[in-house]
Amino acid sequence: MEDGTKPGLPVRNRSCPVMLQHGVFHAFPGVLRPAPLCHMEQSLHQGQLLVNMIGRRVVVFPTSAELGPALSHLVTSRAEQAVNSRGRFTLGLSGGSLVTMLSKELLTVPGLDCSKWVVGFCDERVVPFDSPDSTYGLYKSHFFSKINIPEDAILAIDFSIPVKECAEDYSRKLRKAFPNDDVPVFDLLLLGMGPDGHTCSLFPDHPLLEEGQKIVAPISDSPKPPPERVTMTFSVVNATRCAAFVSTGGSKAPVLKEVLEGREGPPFPAARVRPTNGELLWLIDEPAAAALTMKVERLGSGAKI
Repeated sequence: MEDGTKPGLPVRNRSCPVMLQHGVFHAFPGVLRPAPLCHMEQSLHQGQLLVNMIGRRVVVFPTSAELGPALSHLVTSRAEQAVNSRGRFTLGLSGGSLVTMLSKELLTVPGLDCSKWVVGFCDERVVPFDSPDSTYGLYKSHFFSKINIPEDAILAIDFSIPVKECAEDYSRKLRKAFPNDDVPVFDLLLLGMGPDGHTCSLFPDHPLLEEGQKIVAPISDSPKPPPERVTMTFSVVNATRCAAFVSTGGSKAPVLKEVLEGREGPPFPAARVRPTNGELLWLIDEPAAAALTMKVERLGSGAKI
């Protein structure tokens, strides 16, 4: 083709050659010839075209203290919408610092009604529930024991069986909870990101990144202890109606820049979260956003998402 693109690749227009897939514009350096900047937010940096994803919101708060209430409002507003339209709210939870932040903020919501919530876990460590490494155990003590969620609406793993069987058992639990979905479609997944760019228990350069058949997979060699875990795969993560990352603290700044603005080499696992028919939100604080050069939304105290 005269404009330098390979035959068969769709282009938006001659001045801004990009491909539209799943609601996201992707650029292919070396395949599509760099063109002058168009109205999409693009920048060419060291031979890599960085494209701001359509449908992705990156929202920055001054501190995690301002982020917490906005996260709580996101959860409760999505819960209300889901219950009104589908009769229930399906929520996937992650561990780490999210446990304390979410529990603290949701428990301050007046009249919080969780009777129609169904809660699963984006990943889980295969350890007893009384272990400090158990995500379920932490939510049980900080949150579940203080709300009116039915016990059978909390989809917990069976830690007493080997990790492979545990993953298969959890897959069956998800399929039972989502009988009408080929792949479970959660209303909201709350995700974290490690300083190595991992999310759920999907780690950089790990074979599980390419898992295309299972909805829940076992991992027995986690780079981060404990080694045995079960995790949702990208098929479930990217089927969600809304994926919301929560990332705070200056230690996340370097990897967050590469996740959101691109990097040389394969993308980090967190950058591979791209809901096919849903929203993608990044809720971060100023320390985590310190290295970003892209345009972001900045919200203050009392802001709602």
